[in-house]
Amino acid sequence: MKSPEAIPAAADLAVNFFNTMARGDADAAVALLHPDILYTNVGWPTLRHAGTARVLGALRGPGSFNVEFLTVSADGNTVLTERMDELAIGRFRWQFWACGRIELRDGLVVGWRDYVDHAHLAITLLRAVAAILIPSMQRPLPAPPSIG
Repeated sequence: MKSPEAIPAAADLAVNFFNTMARGDADAAVALLHPDILYTNVGWPTLRHAGTARVLGALRGPGSFNVEFLTVSADGNTVLTERMDELAIGRFRWQFWACGRIELRDGLVVGWRDYVDHAHLAITLLRAVAAILIPSMQRPLPAPPSIG
């Protein structure tokens, strides 16, 4: 059995990882990656450190990422997140459900595996396009917390 103190710390680290991305701080997000990171977005190839750093580097571009946590659960150094993710460029805001598993080692993300429902992705993509013309079709996600 894991100590109760380890569970909130792991959950906090995982939540901080996503919130760092949501604040657009690619360098800080990459700094939270373990050298042995394996990132799998199910259905796509698994990426190691350099590939994951390239994905996070997209936070420096014209688009942005945001996240709203629906559920966060931790067991030792494994954290499960159920989230609403948002990818945005200008008025286009694609919001979709994602579930992920974050594994931590030495306080860094060593495993990141996300699952999505591809039918849901298609529907929410259509909603995002329609919301460009009818903004009331989609509420904005709350801003990520600032660094205290």
